Amino acid sequence: MPTIFLKRIYEPYDESDGCRILIDRLWPRGISKEEAQLSYWLKEVAPSSELRKWFGHKPERFEEFRNQYKGELRSDELKLQIIVQIIDMGAKDRVTLLYGAKDTVHNHGVVLFEELLRNMRR
Repeated sequence: MPTIFLKRIYEPYDESDGCRILIDRLWPRGISKEEAQLSYWLKEVAPSSELRKWFGHKPERFEEFRNQYKGELRSDELKLQIIVQIIDMGAKDRVTLLYGAKDTVHNHGVVLFEELLRNMRR
């Protein structure tokens, strides 16, 4: 049973997080590398800089952002490889995807998580 979870990097580290993967393109403000306790930083799976800047964490743009980011996740070969890598890791151990956004509903981590679940069902 795959065990992939999603949480803000600002939430406290927990040993039960397992493999901790930062999925942001930019390093989160105010977090030290020691504090982050990352296993991996897979910034290549994050939305393109252009899409990230356009979205600007504006909830009213989220549905369009979701559609465009899913398009990137489904068409970019590197992003596809990372999705497979995360699913493989989650099949063996608990994986916690970490993002820095304040909004826990309207962010790229939510979209990536949805895409991972979609691919795990295949």
